[in-house]
Amino acid sequence: MSQRNSYAVGTGLFIVLGFAALAYLATQTTSVANSRQGRSYTVEAHFANIGQLKERAPVKVAGVRVGQVQSIALDPAREAADVKLSIDQRYSKIPVDSVATIYTSGLLGDQYVGIQYGSSAKSVADGGTLALTRPAQQLEEMLGKFFGAGGSADNLGGTYLLKARFTNVGALSAGAPVKMAGVAIGSVQSVQADPVKLDALVTLAIDKKYGQIPDDSAAAVFTSGLIGTQYVAIQPGGSPEPLKDGDEMVLTQSAMQLEDLIGKFLVNGSPGDKKPGEGSSSTPPAGKQ
Repeated sequence: MSQRNSYAVGTGLFIVLGFAALAYLATQTTSVANSRQGRSYTVEAHFANIGQLKERAPVKVAGVRVGQVQSIALDPAREAADVKLSIDQRYSKIPVDSVATIYTSGLLGDQYVGIQYGSSAKSVADGGTLALTRPAQQLEEMLGKFFGAGGSADNLGGTYLLKARFTNVGALSAGAPVKMAGVAIGSVQSVQADPVKLDALVTLAIDKKYGQIPDDSAAAVFTSGLIGTQYVAIQPGGSPEPLKDGDEMVLTQSAMQLEDLIGKFLVNGSPGDKKPGEGSSSTPPAGKQ
């Protein structure tokens, strides 16, 4: 066999082994490796966002596989994903107040459902529902947290919606945090331009446990740091009446653009830049009446 033929055979074997290794890794790191399961029972969970979760994805408790995702369907009655979890029968003591969260394996790995046990003495039964869930974290939200926008509320008890209008929202986008006293109490659900009033209508999803926000509170668009991401800050008012689901906040402050701040500084200057005679007082010095 010539040297050229030896190289060709070696190259072919290397390619075949490479594809075989990739196929093996794919079956071990994805849901294909998790398809084997004994006796099980079914539990439902509803998520606002499942990301890239797929059927047969693992269900884990404390990092240990206890089942797999049986099916995923869109709930026709509401904007949520109905996920059925097939749990091994030997793990039948999951408390009903446990929290189901969609996680990602590593940075770019597959997604799975992680269950964090609650404290209830009652266990979820076959065909029952885990009411407390957290949706999949999107890459945009994680980058926003990294660059200083802060976290978001857990929203485990559900949310209610508030609306606010701004003449300028800057770079505010859906998923940005809504904060009160620096603490995340919700997130921006949507940002839409109003073709009639020619302003931006922002819908805020607020955690229901913060249901006593006064109806004369103010909403402002702020920026985290100098070049961080933007968020909505709520400053509580003094009214005894709280905002209700669907209410619109009347008092708002639009985003302050960096160009505006620089322009004001260049035009007005600092207080020490004023020339003699440009002060605000017109009273002449003593003895010069």
